[in-house]
Amino acid sequence: MRSLVFLLLLAVASAKVYDRCDLARILKASGMDGYRGNTLPNWVCLTKWESSYNTDAINHNTDGSTDYGIFQINSRYWCNDGKTPRAKNVCGISCSELLSGNLAVAINCAKRVVQDPNGIGAWVAWRNHCQGRDLSSYVAGCGV
Repeated sequence: MRSLVFLLLLAVASAKVYDRCDLARILKASGMDGYRGNTLPNWVCLTKWESSYNTDAINHNTDGSTDYGIFQINSRYWCNDGKTPRAKNVCGISCSELLSGNLAVAINCAKRVVQDPNGIGAWVAWRNHCQGRDLSSYVAGCGV
């Protein structure tokens, strides 16, 4: 019985690749639609191009920092991975927390990122793939 409970807890805590509409519903329920003036399609587009909706995504950057999770949050400024020199950890979290299928920590940190002057433009993928475009297809058919 203990083994089964452990495996269930492990499955819940594990990384996940979200379906576009499932992610859109979670982001909406978490207050992301309209947060700091950013519509839900902007958030879904951002996560598509940053991580392909994958909470386990990791990208190593040339400056020695690493991007983590579905939002690809950077270890230089926003989280602590114990490896990035002069890291700020503005979100006050371990970067490993961003790799969970539970998006609460990642969403809260993303909300913190957009409070800075660059806003959602802090994400290169958003600037390159989402900014100034019709993003309605990112939430089409999702009922949000």
